[in-house]
Amino acid sequence: MSVNVPPPHPQVQTEEVRLADVIDSRPLGRFHYLILFLSGAVMFLDGFDTQSISFAAPVIAKEWGLPVAALGPILSAAIVGLMVGYLVLSPLANRVGHRRVVIVCTAMFGSLTLASALAMEPTHIIALRFLTGAGLGAVIPSVVSLTSEFAPKRRRSSFVMFIYCWLALGFVAAGIASGFIIPLLGWRMMLVVGGLVPLVLVGFLIRYLPESPRFLLREMDGQKRVRKILQRLQPDLPAAANLIDDEENTASKKTKTQVAELFGRKWVTSTILLWLAFVANLAAFYSIQSWLPTIVGSLGRAPEIVIAATVLTTIGGIVAATAIGPAMDRISPFATLGSVYLLGAVFVVALGAVLGAGTEMLLVTAFFTGACVTGGQMSVIALAAVLYPPHMRSVGVGWALGMGRLGGVAGPLLVGIALGGGIAPQQVFLVMAGALVIAGVSVLVLGRMHR
Repeated sequence: MSVNVPPPHPQVQTEEVRLADVIDSRPLGRFHYLILFLSGAVMFLDGFDTQSISFAAPVIAKEWGLPVAALGPILSAAIVGLMVGYLVLSPLANRVGHRRVVIVCTAMFGSLTLASALAMEPTHIIALRFLTGAGLGAVIPSVVSLTSEFAPKRRRSSFVMFIYCWLALGFVAAGIASGFIIPLLGWRMMLVVGGLVPLVLVGFLIRYLPESPRFLLREMDGQKRVRKILQRLQPDLPAAANLIDDEENTASKKTKTQVAELFGRKWVTSTILLWLAFVANLAAFYSIQSWLPTIVGSLGRAPEIVIAATVLTTIGGIVAATAIGPAMDRISPFATLGSVYLLGAVFVVALGAVLGAGTEMLLVTAFFTGACVTGGQMSVIALAAVLYPPHMRSVGVGWALGMGRLGGVAGPLLVGIALGGGIAPQQVFLVMAGALVIAGVSVLVLGRMHR
């Protein structure tokens, strides 16, 4: 009796495909724009929430009878929280994934901002703003990492600069919205708006935000999930492609090892110089953003001029970013940013000098100051994303931002102490300019090292 033996199944030929080749070779398409939209929306609301307290604080002080010096802790509480978020929470993305961190922390800062609207005394709002800041801080490194991971290498700086423009637009929106909301509905409604919108966004993030391919490749069914994502970039990607990540071995390192690598022989000097630039830039940036409304208002300027001057420092940064990002990609990220910082020092001195001058001069100088200070703040994030390799990027960006917040915390506090002690605003702006010179020199030296 003959036995029919079924023919063997043909073996499926697998083709090895490098993850970087797929991402770097594709032209910009709808998937890239989806990533930019979702990342930009998160950054926009982050900026709105961070800046809204600067416009609410003078009204809070008046309502609660607080002295000017008492505004320092209220303005700095979220910045301290940002530092905690950068250093403690953001590295968790290496274990749980960037997507999960973005979704959970967006829900976190939205909920806590709503709770801040119920604060009845300074200690309440300081504590809630600190916790809100932790959520705000944890979001940014993961958003930057996701955006830069899906960006073609030739457009990486521009992609990061673009989403940081949305952070700056959030600052602008906070200033514009405060001019309508606070006089009509009070400062609490400003926080209600800042809390509700992120909670709505969470639904869209759950539905549309992809996970990091490099993270997924370490999971059990990672190949299948990554192929599904990358087929949105390259529809003809073979169904049986075996995706290879050049960073696979280093990406699986524990967070502690990655943090230690920042201080290894190869990276320690670069890390210190980068942190110095972050600290100096953010000290000037947050001092201007936090105190410019109060300083300009104390000189008797109309509320609309106060808002316009503050908003123009952010608009200047957004406009400048359209030139700084491409220049960093095409010329040199280090030479471009170092020059921006040194030019910014000149405009910060000029801003202090024209505080009592005509309105037009004040507004024009505020715009150009923002072009360098706010533009530089957005650019240094792109610099960090370019400087560190993928497996270090989230930890490197997060720790740079966290260390930078030491300047962001100290700047507004020291300005409050100086103004409360009778030091003239012009002298305060002179010190801010010195901080930008330090930032510029640090970046230029960093550029010589990585030439």
